Amino acid sequence: MWLNKLKIESTYKSADTEEFLDRIFYRKVGYGMAVASKVIGLTPNAVTFISIIFGVAAGHLFFYQNTTINLIGVLLLIIAEALDGADGQLARMTNTFSRYGRIFDGVAGNLWFISIYLHMSARFIIESGTPFILLLALISGISHSFQSAMADYYRIFYLYFTQSKNKDIDDLNEVKETYSKLSWIKTPFRKFLLRVYINYTHQQHLLAKHVRSLYKYVEDNFRGNVQSWLIEEYRKFNKPMIKYQNILTTNTRMIVLFIAVFWGNILHYFLFELIVLNLVLIYFVIKEEKIHKYLFEFVKGKKEHLND
Repeated sequence: MWLNKLKIESTYKSADTEEFLDRIFYRKVGYGMAVASKVIGLTPNAVTFISIIFGVAAGHLFFYQNTTINLIGVLLLIIAEALDGADGQLARMTNTFSRYGRIFDGVAGNLWFISIYLHMSARFIIESGTPFILLLALISGISHSFQSAMADYYRIFYLYFTQSKNKDIDDLNEVKETYSKLSWIKTPFRKFLLRVYINYTHQQHLLAKHVRSLYKYVEDNFRGNVQSWLIEEYRKFNKPMIKYQNILTTNTRMIVLFIAVFWGNILHYFLFELIVLNLVLIYFVIKEEKIHKYLFEFVKGKKEHLND
């Protein structure tokens, strides 16, 4: 039992950043899926593709005002979420990481929620609701994109500053250069993924400035070698912020979604997305930028002291 627990934990991105629900359920189920996928020879991208099928199908089943059908939709979405974790766990088990796989994983989640938002909006309209729900769904989708982008961005830097994991930090100019060299005719899928990724990264850069300044300073002045004193200071201020990252990602959203579907409160779900989660996003980004501004000054002061 203990050995199995260690095997599962070895497929985490980081013990610090794993949500409670992920630790007690999704990572365990995902580990089993990853092991099975490895045995039958599935790649992480194949697992991601399967998750899209389940997630998009779940969205369709939320269209119906039928408890049994909705329950099946919930089950399919839970499976999709487990598969979404399994692809990353499989990649870590087999050491098969790629930028395109990481981007494809993000696209998969977007496709689930596009299906969910469209089918929930259609259900709302069929039930004599206003067609303006489609506009609300669109704005919610844009909000969702920013919420997920910023939670993911600060999580990536948390892993860099506390565990020296920088494989997910890309140079935007290099990504753009790679994109420009790809052909829509010869490599349409990769070019599409990079186009999505460039847009996604622009969202992150729009709101996060001080964290990038801190990262660049450490890369330039310490050759990317994060000092122990910075690791300690960074974790002290940023670990308490992980709970806000988790709220802005999938699990909280899915719980509210399930309640809205079963109660028929489609409008209330979109209002939760637009009001509650955007308020959390605003607080989260402002707080994180203040923390990273302080850490930037802290690191500069340490560097000057070391040079004396």
